Amino acid sequence: MFPFSKHRSRSVHGDDVLSSTQPIVAVTSIVETGGACTTLTVWRKSLLVSCEGFTVIDSNGDLIYRVDNYARTRPEQLILMDKDGNSVLLMHRTKKITLAGSWGIYEAKDTNGEAKVPKSPIWYMRKNLKMNILSTNSNILAYVYSAPFDKKNSYVIKGSYRCKSCKIMHVPSNRTVVEIKRKEARTKGVRFGSDVFDLVVSPDFDTGLAMALVLLLDQMFSK
Repeated sequence: MFPFSKHRSRSVHGDDVLSSTQPIVAVTSIVETGGACTTLTVWRKSLLVSCEGFTVIDSNGDLIYRVDNYARTRPEQLILMDKDGNSVLLMHRTKKITLAGSWGIYEAKDTNGEAKVPKSPIWYMRKNLKMNILSTNSNILAYVYSAPFDKKNSYVIKGSYRCKSCKIMHVPSNRTVVEIKRKEARTKGVRFGSDVFDLVVSPDFDTGLAMALVLLLDQMFSK
């Protein structure tokens, strides 16, 4: 099991390691597919002391994904790695003015131990820059398009990332494929802070892409 816990009073705060002597158990959930989804526990903390990042475990407590960000300032690039440190997806901030608030998501290609940015992204994620209380799209956080901005294969992200209450919805079918929600402890009297949450992924959606979208939401709405 993943060593994810340390007891500290009756709540778990963002900088704490998760509490209680029992392992964290991810509860299988349903996300509008009628089938069992994959539920991952996401911890907004790197396993390396000198880094910021994320640690992702499965329902067995095994490490699945990790992110180690050595640049504690606003990064231009993020790398999602598997448990062995191999690059899975690479996210690069788009510098074009016409694509303000956008990131490209690329298939990571390792060259001599370093991830290189391919020429073309496989997905784009764009922050909703028109969020306000008067807008009909005020609950939309971001838009996700398969490159090059194909609206027929697109998603919207709705909710509140800061409250860890979000849904990623497939636009053509209006179906929820990923849900971000606060983690519920099975141990009575234990609460998890906002830095520990569940990522519930539908069977037909890639967990790596789902985690990449979480990383970009964090860049867009946690700073």
